[in-house]
Amino acid sequence: MAEQHLAKTIPRRWRHVCAVARKAERLSFLVGSDADQLVAAAWLHDIGYAPSIADTGFHSLDGARWLLRAGFSPRVAALVAHHSCASYEAAERGLGEALAEFPREESATSDALWFSDMTTGPDGQDLTAEERLAEIRERYGPDDLVTRFWQKAEPALMAAIRRTQGRMAAHPM
Repeated sequence: MAEQHLAKTIPRRWRHVCAVARKAERLSFLVGSDADQLVAAAWLHDIGYAPSIADTGFHSLDGARWLLRAGFSPRVAALVAHHSCASYEAAERGLGEALAEFPREESATSDALWFSDMTTGPDGQDLTAEERLAEIRERYGPDDLVTRFWQKAEPALMAAIRRTQGRMAAHPM
């Protein structure tokens, strides 16, 4: 049963990660010298879902801790730790203090990572942030922890999306 679940979900997760990374590569011009950090964090943002890495069950934290152990930069680990409103999920899971091991930044780089993740569907398709949030709510259901944290996190996410859209409009590709 677990093998069937993994066979079904890992290819889907990989399609999402590849599309997020491609989008981050296209947006890298917005972050100047941070381009490499943005792209690395995009490729690695969901690594904490890997069963061999999962520890707390909170993929952002598990992935960031693993990245540090594997020798990745503290900055990339912190970007992964805090991607896409992770602090709200950490609070719901009672892991806010643990996530605080990693500094949270508010920058064009973190905004572009959030944008790349939250405008990419689970199969790698382009979505608006609103469509992505609707998809997440439908997938998890109204009473799930993930749905609850997104109800609180949506304003912060949408602010990051708007900032990235503003940067894109100011610097067309």
